[in-house]
Amino acid sequence: MRRILSCSLSELAASAVFSTAALAGTHVADYPLRVHIIQNSNRTHYHDRIMDYVDGEGRGDLYENGQPRGFDYGFHCSDRVRFSPGYETYPARWKKAGRELEILQPVMGKPGAMWACDLKVDMKDMVYIRRNGMVDQEPVAVFKEWMEKRQYDPEHGKNEPTAATPAPGDASSPGADKPNSGTTGSDTAAPQ
Repeated sequence: MRRILSCSLSELAASAVFSTAALAGTHVADYPLRVHIIQNSNRTHYHDRIMDYVDGEGRGDLYENGQPRGFDYGFHCSDRVRFSPGYETYPARWKKAGRELEILQPVMGKPGAMWACDLKVDMKDMVYIRRNGMVDQEPVAVFKEWMEKRQYDPEHGKNEPTAATPAPGDASSPGADKPNSGTTGSDTAAPQ
């Protein structure tokens, strides 16, 4: 029993070192794209009461070359994919153009530390937004106009729109009622 436990702990330590080493040479600058996770559902799988892996699916928006574009995704990773609070975006890069994105997510409790997860994506010709607490779709051109009007450009560090609360009657503002504010105690984004 001790030998099994010792071997298991050695394997766990080695995998932690290798996964950390894999990201040690990775710089956020190597991830030029930005991803906003709009909706997310996670399923955590355990082995002997230790988290083994997490899989799930969701919806998000990709910002690439100044253009927003929605996508549906699925994943199988070592940790939970986090919902994007507010207008927050995560660094990303293509692993397989149009089919697989690698995103960086923060390690909770370790400022500056990141871990990577691959998302299998199905790209859309629209963007996802939150409107009246629900996930909705909007044409790319309308959302792009909103981005320009509000100076929102997450690829270039402009992560907050300049006029997040529009004037009454401003129909061109996606999700104008509230930005995404996270989850309420579960892994799935709760409607707002």
